[in-house]
Amino acid sequence: MSRWKLSRGQRDRLHRQLRSTRDARIYRRTLAVLELDRGRSAAEIAAMLGVSRQSVHNWAAAFARDPDPSTLRDADRSGRPALWAERTASLLPSLMGRSPQALGYPRPEWTIPLLRRQFEKELGLGPSDDTLRRSLRRLGYVWKRSRYVLAPGPGRPADPDEADRMRSPDGAGAAHRGGTGGVPDRRPGHPEGGSG
Repeated sequence: MSRWKLSRGQRDRLHRQLRSTRDARIYRRTLAVLELDRGRSAAEIAAMLGVSRQSVHNWAAAFARDPDPSTLRDADRSGRPALWAERTASLLPSLMGRSPQALGYPRPEWTIPLLRRQFEKELGLGPSDDTLRRSLRRLGYVWKRSRYVLAPGPGRPADPDEADRMRSPDGAGAAHRGGTGGVPDRRPGHPEGGSG
């Protein structure tokens, strides 16, 4: 492939793609084709980029078949659907609409550990904490960490209800709709529910 040459237009388009892309894979593939054009061997380019010689040959062959810089981009892939996608799509919203106390838990608010425990009970397998958080985010819930509340001092009346709303005994935060600390917040027009 060292005898393969690009036209000036192809070279210019590849240089533009090289300057504009933020994707490391596209950058590497574009650079490989340009380096082949400069006369470097596939083995040298492969060593320089940390890929196999076969990858360099594949990229060059793809570009030779269709000499458009977009040829070096990844094709769209559908991918395998997430294991929990269907199950969380139905179970999580129904859980969020009920109180954990209604299901026998001693807590008035959902936490990630409680949700995971309920998934294990109902489905036999528990999703990871991150999976549950992502699913809650997709449903419009924003997780907020619990906040500590100062004890009442001189001149401040004690409000035990407010302290209970602000405190989360397990430190994991709580999951229900609302706007106080320790709860996910669902506000229209604010995808992250505002700061807090």
